[in-house]
Amino acid sequence: MRTFEKNAMKFDRISVDPKIMMGKPCIKGTRITVELILEKLAGGYTYEDLLEAYPRLTIEDIKEVLKYAHAVLTHEKIIEATVA
Repeated sequence: MRTFEKNAMKFDRISVDPKIMMGKPCIKGTRITVELILEKLAGGYTYEDLLEAYPRLTIEDIKEVLKYAHAVLTHEKIIEATVA
């Protein structure tokens, strides 16, 4: 359940549609997932690398991906596992 999307912040550039990429958060109007952008950034891609690899992306899209990831982690609930 992603209640933070509606309650905490509005994401104008991120959409979640069960019919697109199995409901993963994407850049609106594309099939470019938030997950992919984060993976590429973590792997060393620069903003410029991303813009070259994905011409439909903008700097604002990339910044919104980071804000979205922050919002998800901020509202994440940690459940400790017990070892039997």
